[in-house]
Amino acid sequence: MQEDILNAIPHRPPFLFVDEIIEQADDHIVTRKRIDPEEPFFKGHYPAHPIMPGVLVCECVFQAGAILMSKKYPTLTGQVPVMSRIQNVKFKNPVYPGSVLEIRADYMENIGPAHYMKGKVQVDGQTAVTVEFTVMLMEEKL
Repeated sequence: MQEDILNAIPHRPPFLFVDEIIEQADDHIVTRKRIDPEEPFFKGHYPAHPIMPGVLVCECVFQAGAILMSKKYPTLTGQVPVMSRIQNVKFKNPVYPGSVLEIRADYMENIGPAHYMKGKVQVDGQTAVTVEFTVMLMEEKL
């Protein structure tokens, strides 16, 4: 794991769904996650035909968005982006054990305390998920 990911967001294994940052600009980020076939959720999420739960695929986008927020607003120490709305989620293709996810999060705008983003996850050039989401910054609790 890259130190910059760990410094950017509070998530830690086993709930860290970003392995590396591929590309980063002020308004977007592209990350990658390799899905280990031994992930514990595969044992119970259709054991005979394992697929990654859609909410966890979305979580990959949300964590990429959180990294983008931390880079976009580096002076906001002591605050973490917390999900306040998820909309227009489309699950297009399943994610299987061993997949490599390419995750993109785009920063759209902020209106007051609300930060609007959208994201997409692809596997081998095929879209797995698209999602729009909104985060608010919350004070970090110790």
